[in-house]
Amino acid sequence: MLKTLKVITVAAALSVSASAFADGHAKTADHKGADHKQMAKKDIVDTAVAAGSFKTLAAALGAAGLVETLKGKGPFTVFAPTDEAFAKIPKADLDALLKDKAKLTSILTYHVVPAKVYAKDVKAGDAPTVNGQPLKITTEGGVMVNGVKVIKTDIKASNGVIHVIDTVLMPK
Repeated sequence: MLKTLKVITVAAALSVSASAFADGHAKTADHKGADHKQMAKKDIVDTAVAAGSFKTLAAALGAAGLVETLKGKGPFTVFAPTDEAFAKIPKADLDALLKDKAKLTSILTYHVVPAKVYAKDVKAGDAPTVNGQPLKITTEGGVMVNGVKVIKTDIKASNGVIHVIDTVLMPK
């Protein structure tokens, strides 16, 4: 029952309109015309797994029960920490985190914006997350999320876009 409630809560949060973020911070991609032709065939999860540098993220999504959600319709923008980013967390802490589904879900949903936002469309300011706590986006000297540099942008997926970061973001 609790698992179902969490999935429903996450799904409801993901279905929240992205218009505030899109209007104030970025343009969402259109599914018509040229952009439609460029859309990837794999969803966010399959795209991350295929990249090979997000094994810990994929395992964490599985442990949190978020795989099916991020395989859903979207659109999503995921600030995806690499395996090296997760390696910065002490092993004992990471192992404990992977066993704490509530905390893990909170951290992972803090990396997800319920909109498709490409790097060229990002504007400085607060960006809403599925977690409910906003991310602080800055653009001087490159895109930064809560002071963490985005190291690779615009990895297209059928249901959104992935931007790669080298540090795991922690909600307050």
